[in-house]
Amino acid sequence: STFETNLGWRRNTGSSTSNISLSSGMASMLFASGSISSLHHADFGDIEIQGNIQFAVNYIQKLREFHIFVVHCRELAIADTKKNRSDYVKCYLLPDKTKLGKRKTTVKKKTLNPTYNEILRFKVIMEVLKTQNLNISVWHNDTFGQNSFLGEVELDLSEWDFSNTQINEYTLKTRTGEVQIWVKDCKNLPSVRGEIINPFVKTVLPDTSWKSHQKTRVVKRTANPMFNHTMVYDGFRTEDLREACVEITVWDHERLSSHYIGGLRLGLGTGKSYGMDVVWMDSTTDEANLWQRMLQSEGEWVEDVLPLRMLML
Repeated sequence: STFETNLGWRRNTGSSTSNISLSSGMASMLFASGSISSLHHADFGDIEIQGNIQFAVNYIQKLREFHIFVVHCRELAIADTKKNRSDYVKCYLLPDKTKLGKRKTTVKKKTLNPTYNEILRFKVIMEVLKTQNLNISVWHNDTFGQNSFLGEVELDLSEWDFSNTQINEYTLKTRTGEVQIWVKDCKNLPSVRGEIINPFVKTVLPDTSWKSHQKTRVVKRTANPMFNHTMVYDGFRTEDLREACVEITVWDHERLSSHYIGGLRLGLGTGKSYGMDVVWMDSTTDEANLWQRMLQSEGEWVEDVLPLRMLML
């Protein structure tokens, strides 16, 4: 059986896309095909970024710690007019060569002007810190859906005056990054319990779990479904792609439940994400090669044939 899909990645200065065809080593041979692409664009989702954030930074030499004092945000964009406001601030040091990971504030609810007054701490020596950028982003926390990006600020710490510990206010900017997965078709999918299947394809970013869940329509009673469906994930930076993974799975739809047929994970397969051990960063050599080709082919679609796995942990 086969499955067809494309991946894409684009910046403001260009675009890149990739196709994937997947196959399985089982006796019936499962295959999937399509493309992936990484793309950067001018807007992030449908939210028009606005507002500002107030914070200060300080390096504590005695502790060898970098502190970010997050004061507040003002006049944030409305992520969803039907839901309560629940916003938080997230910080990264990029590139994350020393595997420091991310830091987050608490979530402040029911306000577009959240006050935090929280200190986020990174254990890092000054020599390394001066080679990095501080990325601070604001997010709307959706308990029952996908979190929404509300803007970001990035500081080049190689040019930063660390004697400046004053609280400053910064205008929130848009983030320009997008991954596209173009699901084409599947061929020769196996039957489930001897019955003709009703297949569909599901994608997810494992690090955000079900919040990033997207799926194609169900194609009824066929082992050779044609989808031609594009999934889009916003909010990626080039650095993020090296830490991220897209899980693609094929399912048989039934009224009360769906049954797993096969899948794959597209990423670099390093076993780690932002310095943390994760089971989902387990791409095979072929899966990782496709993801690497996408990283090297910004603005272009890339295509391959890969095996679907019968079991994924």
